[in-house]
Amino acid sequence: MMKSVIEYKDYREYVLDYYRERKRTSAFTWREFAKIAGFASGSYLKLVCDGKTRLREEGAKKTALAMGLLGFEFDYFVLMVRYESAKTDREKKKCFEEMEALSSAHHVKILGSEMYTFYETWKHSVVRELAVAMPGAKPHEIAKACRLPISAADVSNSLRFLLNAGFLTVDAKGHYQQTNRSLTTGRLKVVSVAVHSLLRQMGEFALEALDKLPISERHFSGVTMGMTAESYEKVIEELTECRKRIVSIVSADKKVEKVCRLNMQLFPLSENLNCDPTDLGKGA
Repeated sequence: MMKSVIEYKDYREYVLDYYRERKRTSAFTWREFAKIAGFASGSYLKLVCDGKTRLREEGAKKTALAMGLLGFEFDYFVLMVRYESAKTDREKKKCFEEMEALSSAHHVKILGSEMYTFYETWKHSVVRELAVAMPGAKPHEIAKACRLPISAADVSNSLRFLLNAGFLTVDAKGHYQQTNRSLTTGRLKVVSVAVHSLLRQMGEFALEALDKLPISERHFSGVTMGMTAESYEKVIEELTECRKRIVSIVSADKKVEKVCRLNMQLFPLSENLNCDPTDLGKGA
């Protein structure tokens, strides 16, 4: 028996599971599926599931009805499609929050929702480190130790979330421990919007550090270079491995003296020089 649609976060996965379940119990075909949904192309929904095209708003509604989705399940499926099609982080965030509200109302948890909340603000990641580094510290002491603006109430709320979501545990002495030394978003697409928000916040803090901290307390460096698509991919791989090695180094520390942030950034400063010259400057 299939899971409820509100246990999914990717509409393609749900459509494919629905097709496989129908196929398992009958001679169901992609052509029949497309016909029931009202699509002219018999292979359209297969192309959607293969990631070669995507559903639009009206197509989402027709597909939902073809799968027998009604009420809140119909609304949830359409929201998943809207989430993927959203052009801005704000739109994506609104869709995800509506999805989460529907799932919560029907007692189903969206996988990855804790990670979404965790990455939505810098406070959770910083409090998660400070709480462990300061055994027995009260919220106002943690807030005072933080160079970024945070209140004791913010710390208390963050600790409550971190405990409830399983990012921290607390022993009989009231000392906090991390359930995992390092975190990753893995393949959770819904988390990407929150990560974008965190990166923006940390980028702003980096600019403040550049202006306010002495060189002995911060390290900033950069290089401007010409690249090919091939070298770009190699550099990305190198940065990924470098980040892993850094995490390994700090994970071996037995004691934390301060909480730091490392930003890694690589972005283009010019248009693609191999494209048609008449197209230069036409990008968004």
